[in-house]
Amino acid sequence: MRRLTFPIALALSVAAWPVFAAGPLERLYDPRDGVLVVAHRACHRAAPAHGFERPVAENSLAALERCVALGVDLVEIDVRRTRDGALVIMHDAKVDRTTLGKGRVADLTLAQVQALKLKDDPDSAPPTLEAFLAAARGRVLVNLDLKGPYAAEAAAVARRVEATDWVLFKAKAAAGAPPLADLSPYQDLAFMPMIAAKSATTPSGLARITLRQASGTRQIPAVETVALRGRGFTAVRDAARAARIRVWTNTLAAKGWRGMLDQSDDRKALRHPDRVWGRLIGEGASIVQTDHPAALLDYLERRGLRGQPPASIATAGLPPSS
Repeated sequence: MRRLTFPIALALSVAAWPVFAAGPLERLYDPRDGVLVVAHRACHRAAPAHGFERPVAENSLAALERCVALGVDLVEIDVRRTRDGALVIMHDAKVDRTTLGKGRVADLTLAQVQALKLKDDPDSAPPTLEAFLAAARGRVLVNLDLKGPYAAEAAAVARRVEATDWVLFKAKAAAGAPPLADLSPYQDLAFMPMIAAKSATTPSGLARITLRQASGTRQIPAVETVALRGRGFTAVRDAARAARIRVWTNTLAAKGWRGMLDQSDDRKALRHPDRVWGRLIGEGASIVQTDHPAALLDYLERRGLRGQPPASIATAGLPPSS
């Protein structure tokens, strides 16, 4: 992987915009190159319009293969550590929901995890991070959601399987934190800071965090917005535009009363895509994470939003912000 080190050229020491060919990683770093689709926990949902009649296990190698077939841009997976220090792909702290076994990942050995069978794929076990990255390398970008403090170990795995060009790391950025992309273990890896609503008390504070994270010696491709709404989202969006980086947003279905009140989740997007996906794209998001990547890809194709620069997206007749 090339070292993404560039001269500081913009106000507030924002890194200069690199010029790349249009490969997967290069598209990630170029906010002019259309809307990117992220499959949350890989492509586990059924997609009948694309020939996939049944769901498959989340965070599985089968879900990875479906993502490759659908043509999504990034696959998001969750990483946990076993009792004996191995990194495996599992969202929950316990294996109960997704496998036929029981127990906490942290209390099980790698051998015990690999002996488990996935509920939606009884012929397969939860994959290791190494196996997943090796399978994805050269085919699709992978975003790691680390469920514990093992970024250095995950980076070592990516290097060992020569997948550093195909992995995007991320971590939450607090107010006052230095540019995380410059810190170990991310120096030779793609890294994206996460800006949460609780990261600052004011929209201007959120903007300062964004600009600070974009001011390092290494270019970042995007910032992930976490539960940002209204003025907070707008402040981060404007700061990201100044830094010439992408804005990542999530339309994942929330649970409980939050899910009933949230107007930007996948359930509403499936019914009214213009009001959710279209509105967020019109407001400036150019990376969207969803549990329904096939539906989002179809929507973007219908609206002509794949591969379109921001100016074209802004004039595509999308609904105004509500």
